[in-house]
Amino acid sequence: MTDRATGPGSAATATTDLAALTGEYMLDPAHTSIGFVARHAMVTNVKGSFHEFTGTLRLDGTDPSKSSAFVEVNVASIDTGQPDRDNHLRSPDFFKVEEYPTMTFRSTRAEDLGGGLYRMTGELTILGTTKPLTLDLEFNGAAKDPFGNERVGFEGTAQILRSEWGLTWNTALDTGGVLVSDKIKLVFDISAIRQR
Repeated sequence: MTDRATGPGSAATATTDLAALTGEYMLDPAHTSIGFVARHAMVTNVKGSFHEFTGTLRLDGTDPSKSSAFVEVNVASIDTGQPDRDNHLRSPDFFKVEEYPTMTFRSTRAEDLGGGLYRMTGELTILGTTKPLTLDLEFNGAAKDPFGNERVGFEGTAQILRSEWGLTWNTALDTGGVLVSDKIKLVFDISAIRQR
């Protein structure tokens, strides 16, 4: 993990002792985003996010390979900025939220790649289908906020093929190609609070 100061005049103080970060953390939904990017009509990107989720992190600052994570997302909370599109994504064509209200990620392995970079491998479950997922993460630092909460921050990305989880709906374009890309980029910006 790298050590990043929070900047001059910040009300938070940076933590430099990595062993001191060892502990249980919970995602802070107010300061965490779980998003995605999909190619639309072969020419532009559509961005979206999920607003409702819970998650826990177990960090081991001495041996990062012992770290773990679990995240559960309320799929109905999907938001792409277009209500009609969001309702379509909730429908049986895509996420079937009435039958499968949540999707989950459970880690199975963590690796320290050096230079503040980490890789977490785990199992992503969507529509009742569980397949491996690898997240590349960057440690953004640790600090105590003005309310006394001890926080850690990570940002990261992953790539999936949605068809592997049964998300296969599409429409062919007259000019060739399809309306929605199979490849989806997942984007995470995580702030987690240490549990006392």
